[in-house]
Amino acid sequence: MGRVFTQASTSIDGYVSGPDNSGFDKLFRWLQEGDVAVTAPTGTMTFHLSPPSAAYFSGLIQATGALVVGRKLYDFTKGWGGQHPMGVHTVVLTHRPLEDNEHFTFCSEGIEKAVEIAQVKAGDKSVGLNSGEVARQAIDAGLVDEVFLDLVPVILGAGTPFFAPGRGYELEGPVSVIEGSAVTHLRYKVRYATSAAV
Repeated sequence: MGRVFTQASTSIDGYVSGPDNSGFDKLFRWLQEGDVAVTAPTGTMTFHLSPPSAAYFSGLIQATGALVVGRKLYDFTKGWGGQHPMGVHTVVLTHRPLEDNEHFTFCSEGIEKAVEIAQVKAGDKSVGLNSGEVARQAIDAGLVDEVFLDLVPVILGAGTPFFAPGRGYELEGPVSVIEGSAVTHLRYKVRYATSAAV
């Protein structure tokens, strides 16, 4: 079974979106800041990355076997037109489940069950969690092994934070630092206070 990680582009002051879902143009500018074309597995998106960011992003795509996202993101993207761009099975954590299909499972049984379903779908590969409430619930439940931060040199001032105040965990590292264009990719291990956690 692969690792469970959460990953997001975040501002210097720790937000993954600004007020009223703003700021994405600034947070994701790094995805078009280079000369190396990286196309999502479904072919629906192409990014132009600096060489370090291209290597980082391609490796993350190859290592990921399934995703867990929230219903808010699913609705915001209109279900990505029927399949997540990464081309992997996606578990949607929601209080308002829809009918499951070959690309999506809708889970209303909590974060533990959503991660369990995703791990089965991922096999030996990793499970990626979208940031925000899904990541916070998973960290609080002791389910997250690593955190990937794509740190962008912008200050949003308010919005949706990546982290809630620590609840029995610390970040260890960074275990890797990759300097891209307009972004620094940081990877941390999550260390929990109790041996019952991951």
